[in-house]
Amino acid sequence: MFDQLSGAARLFPIIGDPIRYVESPVRLTRTFGERGYPGICVPLQVPAGDLGTVMAGLTASRNVDGILVTMPHKFAAFAHCATSSERARMLGVVSVIRRNQDGTWHGDMLDGLAFLKAQKDRGARPAGARALLVGAGGAGSAIAIALLEAGVSELVIHDADESRVATLLHLLKDLGQGRVSAGPPDPTGCDLVCNATPMGMEDGDPLPVDPALFVSSMFVGDVIAGHGVTPFLAAAQAAGCRTANGGHMVEAAQDVMADFMLPNSGGLPVSGR
Repeated sequence: MFDQLSGAARLFPIIGDPIRYVESPVRLTRTFGERGYPGICVPLQVPAGDLGTVMAGLTASRNVDGILVTMPHKFAAFAHCATSSERARMLGVVSVIRRNQDGTWHGDMLDGLAFLKAQKDRGARPAGARALLVGAGGAGSAIAIALLEAGVSELVIHDADESRVATLLHLLKDLGQGRVSAGPPDPTGCDLVCNATPMGMEDGDPLPVDPALFVSSMFVGDVIAGHGVTPFLAAAQAAGCRTANGGHMVEAAQDVMADFMLPNSGGLPVSGR
């Protein structure tokens, strides 16, 4: 990492609150190094109310070529993008931003692709599966699209904020893939159980689902990174379930994010929203 640290380094901050658990700084910086690119990913603690100020500063800092976006900024950061991918526009959410040639920002949402890859790499089989998704925020919405595109036959979505679920169901109805409904956080009868909430980031957080309902045939995934095996996944493993954690998701995302961030990586900015 420090071999790439000089005045010529290109910066890719990751913004969030809390930020201490993120794993991308080391992993994405390593991926840049493997590609021979002097990119450095650095963590920035950015409370929700300060996003506009920070984005103005990063926009003015012309050695900042891209930004990784984590909770709670995925929705708000979309408004700072002059251009975006189709899926980002559909959800009004971004997880990554890169600088356009005119100095503005282009956003995309990669969380769903990274989560799905982490699950499949560890044995999940989404095609034809019945899935429970807990969490309908930015990451959860992207995961819902990825699961449906991967061929799940039924997707049950739960969030404590029922309006989020209603909004997501409205967005998903035109995909024409799989049956989608709102429901309780009950994994009974499910093949895949996915946590896309922040529950598990802090000690004493409640579990997203009742662990007594796990059975060994289920595959259980968690978006929480920086914690290794969360209590949620520990309960699943105790029931004999195969699992994928947030660190696996972060690892799966590195090449996808590097492809998006690096110049001449094969993708041109999409026309404006």
